[in-house]
Amino acid sequence: MDNSGKEKEAIQLMADADKKVKSSGSFLGGMFGGGNHKVEEACEMYCRAANMFKMAKNWSEAIKCLNAAIDIYTDMGRFTIAAKHHISIAEIYESELVDIEKAIAHYEQAADYYKGEESNSSANKCLLKVGGYCAQLEQYQKAIEIYEQVGANTMDNPLLKYSAKEYFFKASLCHFIVDELNAKIAIEKYEEMFPAFSDSRECKLLKKLLEAHEEQNSEAFTEAVKEFDSISRLDQWHTTLLLRIKKTIQGEEGDLK
Repeated sequence: MDNSGKEKEAIQLMADADKKVKSSGSFLGGMFGGGNHKVEEACEMYCRAANMFKMAKNWSEAIKCLNAAIDIYTDMGRFTIAAKHHISIAEIYESELVDIEKAIAHYEQAADYYKGEESNSSANKCLLKVGGYCAQLEQYQKAIEIYEQVGANTMDNPLLKYSAKEYFFKASLCHFIVDELNAKIAIEKYEEMFPAFSDSRECKLLKKLLEAHEEQNSEAFTEAVKEFDSISRLDQWHTTLLLRIKKTIQGEEGDLK
């Protein structure tokens, strides 16, 4: 079936789902009678329609269907499924519609629902997405709060504590862009909270960068970044933030070569 056929089928499915919801009576009234399974069927239909709209690249209708399913699932108290649908919407905003503010809002909502259901690792995954985007959008304070929160949540978990140093590293870079002294204080705090951070290559790099920044020495700054990158590749996110820090060195045009 071609995309226009998929789209027609999706529109029909969505209309049928709307009818099912209406015929089940009021949402809550329907919950306790025979309307309940009708509403569940409607949810499944909305989700199938959303997938068809995605295949037809009709993103706004896909979002409309997912939101309709979310409304029903939250009324039923099924927050884990609602959270998954919020992530689907966030991914559409992220990759297809490139509206990062809306992607952030849906990841945050998903994180809230996961937290309420005690699904902390799923909540953390969503929060880390939010933190990454907030830093890119220069909302550093919000990014710092997220990275500190997730770092504190993971540092006592034997399986996850290796990741905690990465979150404290990211929080430190955000601090550094805002204020050098803040970064120094934050790094000391993270070392106290999580002694393993002190021995990490990330912490050693931060200290070299602070020293280079204090001396307004852009060569030493670049050298420290290159040395770190030769062993642990820095991704686009880290590179962007490090360039922003480097540009605060006087007379620096800013690249990391």
